[in-house]
Amino acid sequence: MDSTPSNPPRRYWPLAQLIGCRMREFSREPEAWIWTYGFPILVTLALGVAFRNQPATQMVVDIVDNPQAAATQQALPTSTKPPQPFKSVIVPLEEAELHLRNGKTDVIVDAEKSDDGGPRYEYHLDPTRPQSVLARNAVDDQLQRAAGRRDAAQISSVVVDEPGGRYIDFLVPGLLGVNLLGGGLWGVGFVTVEMRIRKLLKRFLATPMKKWQFLISVMFSRFVFSLIQAVILIVFARWAFGVPNRGSAAALAFLIVLGAIMFFGVGLLMASRVKTQDAIFGLMNLVQIPMWVLSGIFFSSERFPDAIQPFIKVLPLTPLINSMRAVMLEGATLVSQAAAIGIMAAWSIVCFTIALRIFRWQ
Repeated sequence: MDSTPSNPPRRYWPLAQLIGCRMREFSREPEAWIWTYGFPILVTLALGVAFRNQPATQMVVDIVDNPQAAATQQALPTSTKPPQPFKSVIVPLEEAELHLRNGKTDVIVDAEKSDDGGPRYEYHLDPTRPQSVLARNAVDDQLQRAAGRRDAAQISSVVVDEPGGRYIDFLVPGLLGVNLLGGGLWGVGFVTVEMRIRKLLKRFLATPMKKWQFLISVMFSRFVFSLIQAVILIVFARWAFGVPNRGSAAALAFLIVLGAIMFFGVGLLMASRVKTQDAIFGLMNLVQIPMWVLSGIFFSSERFPDAIQPFIKVLPLTPLINSMRAVMLEGATLVSQAAAIGIMAAWSIVCFTIALRIFRWQ
């Protein structure tokens, strides 16, 4: 008689168990929730408020007390509204110079009569302060007009404050890229090294689990949280500041997924053999600081010299941010971003291939 049971015990799939274990471990860490979901929102809110659309800043002008001071002040309108936002006071030269050193005034005007009887102006300014340079140019333009100069061409100004053309619109794709970078380096790279330090990887070595199953479980568990983090940031930016997505939602989602996979590969490669926290911290700084500075998170990477542009363009974060900005702000398609997608795909393949080959359990 066959004693084999008709319903053999169920064998759990190791990969599913590993993914569930990693997700439960993350969900039980309150600080992880704060840093993953709360911190990006706070950064977006702080920078969005700091760089919100504001009226033109009033320029503070100190006029040196002399016989020409009253006429000079009269030539500078004191309206707080553009295009003449000047606030002028008449003070002695010593006091005006003290104000300039302390940043309490933007520019000093010392007026006197020239040999032909007309006005002559001497400006004192701090060339290292952009506001001081702008104030000097604005004050000189106004005083020249008051002296009788006429412009040959008529001009007008158009204030651009529509969604898509503001600094916050430029900033959000950069913050999305930074979050994906952090998810790969911290959520995959650092976590893997920490498990090696705690001898957990050594225990996995004694199980029939495959190396690729463990690596995929670490990445997939983090992948879920990274996607949730990206959606929360996009929705919050849209709700709080009206940041648009002029392209396809599917195209933006594809770039986010590809970016997450790419940085997971970078994180795994970093953690393949590192055995100490000091080593992984140093390696993470070596990898992420150049991208923080050069890849155009807070300002365009085109501002850097042409000589280093080829290096900047192949950094993993640069094509991700540039392609997301093109989709969100310009309505670009994935076809137009083929070069950036190719760079990110190459980083993903190379990093995963090398990481899988050199990865060590202990």
